[in-house]
Amino acid sequence: MSSDDDRPIRPGPSSMNGNGRAAPNGNGRHENASSSLSEDDGDIPLSQSVRTKSEPLTPDVRALKRKKAAVYSSSSEDDTPLKSSPAKQAKSAAVPMPGAVQATAVHAPNGKGAARKAKSTKPAIQSSDDDSDDDVPVAKKKRVTTNGKGRPAKKRVKKEESDDEFDIESEDDKPIAVKKPAAKGKRKLKEESDADDDEDDKPIKKKTPAKRTPVKKVKKEEASSSETPQPKKRGTKVKKEMDSGEDKKSKKKKKEEEEEEEVYKWWEAQQGGDGSEKWQTLEHNGVYFPPPYEALPRNIKLRYNGKPVDLPPAAEEVAGFYAALLEMDHAKDATFNKNFFEDFLQVLKKNPPRDGTKITKFELCDFRPMYEHFEAVKAQKKSMTTAEKKDAKAIKDALEAPYTHCVLDGRKEKVGNFRVEPPGLFRGRGEHPKKGRLKLRVRPEDVTINIGEGVPIPKPNVPGTWKAVVHDKTVTWLANWVENVNGNYKYVFLAAGSSLKGQSDMQKFEKARELKKHVATVRQWYNDALKEKVMKERQLATCLYFIDVLALRAGNEKGEDEADTVGCCSLRYEHITLEPPNFLVFDFLGKDSIRYYNRVQVDERVFRNIKIFKDQTSEGDPLFDRVETSDVNKKLSSFMKGLTAKVFRTYNASITFQQQLDQGTPEKGTVQEKLNAYNHANRMVAILCNHQRAAPKTHEQSMQKMKEKLRGFKYERMKLRHALFAIDSKFKKKKLYAEDESDLDDDAVAEHEEQWKAREIEKAEKKFLKDNEKLVEQGEKPQPESALKEKIKEVETEFKRLKKERGTNKHELKREKPTDKIEEAIQKLDEKIKAFKLQMEDREAGKEVALGTSKINYLDPRITAAWCKKHDVPIEKIFSKTLLTKFPWAMEVDPDWQF
Repeated sequence: MSSDDDRPIRPGPSSMNGNGRAAPNGNGRHENASSSLSEDDGDIPLSQSVRTKSEPLTPDVRALKRKKAAVYSSSSEDDTPLKSSPAKQAKSAAVPMPGAVQATAVHAPNGKGAARKAKSTKPAIQSSDDDSDDDVPVAKKKRVTTNGKGRPAKKRVKKEESDDEFDIESEDDKPIAVKKPAAKGKRKLKEESDADDDEDDKPIKKKTPAKRTPVKKVKKEEASSSETPQPKKRGTKVKKEMDSGEDKKSKKKKKEEEEEEEVYKWWEAQQGGDGSEKWQTLEHNGVYFPPPYEALPRNIKLRYNGKPVDLPPAAEEVAGFYAALLEMDHAKDATFNKNFFEDFLQVLKKNPPRDGTKITKFELCDFRPMYEHFEAVKAQKKSMTTAEKKDAKAIKDALEAPYTHCVLDGRKEKVGNFRVEPPGLFRGRGEHPKKGRLKLRVRPEDVTINIGEGVPIPKPNVPGTWKAVVHDKTVTWLANWVENVNGNYKYVFLAAGSSLKGQSDMQKFEKARELKKHVATVRQWYNDALKEKVMKERQLATCLYFIDVLALRAGNEKGEDEADTVGCCSLRYEHITLEPPNFLVFDFLGKDSIRYYNRVQVDERVFRNIKIFKDQTSEGDPLFDRVETSDVNKKLSSFMKGLTAKVFRTYNASITFQQQLDQGTPEKGTVQEKLNAYNHANRMVAILCNHQRAAPKTHEQSMQKMKEKLRGFKYERMKLRHALFAIDSKFKKKKLYAEDESDLDDDAVAEHEEQWKAREIEKAEKKFLKDNEKLVEQGEKPQPESALKEKIKEVETEFKRLKKERGTNKHELKREKPTDKIEEAIQKLDEKIKAFKLQMEDREAGKEVALGTSKINYLDPRITAAWCKKHDVPIEKIFSKTLLTKFPWAMEVDPDWQF
């Protein structure tokens, strides 16, 4: 294969330039310029270009040329502020989508027991139906094998085992792997699992209920498929079936009724009233408080000035919070250390060391013994057997089970963040002045719960009583409390896939979509008002220009004890630099202390306005001293009811995404090429919205693994070529097979084979240990060590043979294959190599751009669903299970749907 194997394979050009927009010509007009969809982030200028006066006002991607920003990834999920009380629910703007319920709801069998089947589209989209199992008594379902005429097959059904195809743990932050359907005639029967797992840990799969047959025959089949096959005993078995038949029928009927109640087509239902009340009845079990602190072993102590300190539990717990972070960047941060030690000293005043030690200097504190203990505990947990991990998870799930769901208007709904965050150290985001402060333990006396009237008031799982119990139907939170670090309210809401949250999301995107009808009017106003004599109007118009063209947030006032982050209305003199004739350089900290740096060409009138505003102010003064966020939103709402700066940001993100997909998706490309086009469009929106992230610490390691995998594909291709040469030397003359694979010299081959050998030996050792664990669990004798040694010997023998083949240009396959099959395998490898290079390129391009934020919050999910259907891309490759559960209403839009 020629050396161009390693050249980056890029999709076809789009109409965007390197900055994500059409390049301006000498007259200031924009002309289309070729651009690669897969350019590296390092090559994508993090800058945005904007419309000129002569350019149409339709927004495009404004590429950002940013200096390397100090991006912090120190935040944890626990520190992410929860939402404040949701706004009043307006009359639904839901778009009727007949059939969308099949994407998420569990369909109960009809009276005859036959399952209602949903017509699948390509790609088939199945949402999780795990919730249905939580409503019914735990019982295993049995399938009945039928013959071609629908009657039960005479052949006895054997004991069933779980199908490994579905034993895959789903990750929320990763797209779901598409599973291949089982071949006809080889489909295994599968019992329903009675483990009440969390939805996010289950793979998405299609349930096909078995056809119902007469009671006697069904019972016979069930008995034969039980876990322990029993010998046939005439009379006893029949009697047992007769005794339990009615009971099982009633249970099954009850389960069917409960499943039928779960099918709630909220996106098709008419929303009555003025939207002031969100629910009528609400019942839940409150929130789950973390367990109390367990003291460390006596030999594990904080050391001060080289001596162990006997701390009481309250002080030891706080010291442990810091010790756990000892090897992280937080412990190297001066502000973090200062704030922690101040709070630690306050705790020590109330809980002084038992041995009388006086702790006064942070530098003399040695947290290393505690850190090493925590690391040992982590290692011990990792070394647990699969059975031990399952047992631990089962205990944890059992404790949390009562809090995972609530009953809303008679329907069972999943609760989102039902766990109260444990105490710890506040990490904040970016340069937060309070990072390192102690987050106190939340107790029932701090928590207010919201519940329906007349229902039992839940009891907390720890000692204490609720701060208050309210019955407010106009809000959607179940509980709230005030955290002590920033004084913010924390709320417990329903899960992302719940009806209330789904309605809120749908209305948000419908409102952004409605802006299409009014955006021209808004732009006409602010373009005219840029030269208004009234200074407030001119400032307001300039703000709207920035919000529209640069997708800036409106910005709010910040307190002295909060991070110095700003938005459009709170920009100060020093945040914008003028560069004649009409360039502005923005440099400030945006939300989450992410640096926003952007050199952008603007309208001449905007440039003149900023010059006037700066001439009237000095460093530290606000540029828009006559405009506040409320003024901006009030003006926007005059054009369209409910229009805010955030709606504008959502609109610009979604419309830009739609345009990028329309322009950049290759019609006849491979699935991977289309995915790269999708990710490129997503990246352009993330750049527009300034969604940056620090490159993952494991990025280089991950890329190295991908390079090794690519080398493995090339090695495999080389061996197939050599197998052809061994069969017939005429293949050496074929251009397709004549040249060696690039980057695969003798040293690379030797290194690859050594690494491969080590992996095979490691794999054999792990399999040996796992098999022995299973044998011991089943009460059988484990395999002897000689079995492992024999397996390792086989591996070493095979690699000795491969070593002898080096440099011979010949290879002997383990199984003989005709030449046409070998050529077909080489062709498939070529396609695999091409697709894998695209994946590597995409991974490298997105290392410093956070794609998830825009995908979750700013991009209408219907754009993705329609694009996937139109271009035959499985949506599971883009949306994780969490997003499929979050956006069920978007899953069955028409392929030609446009934002």
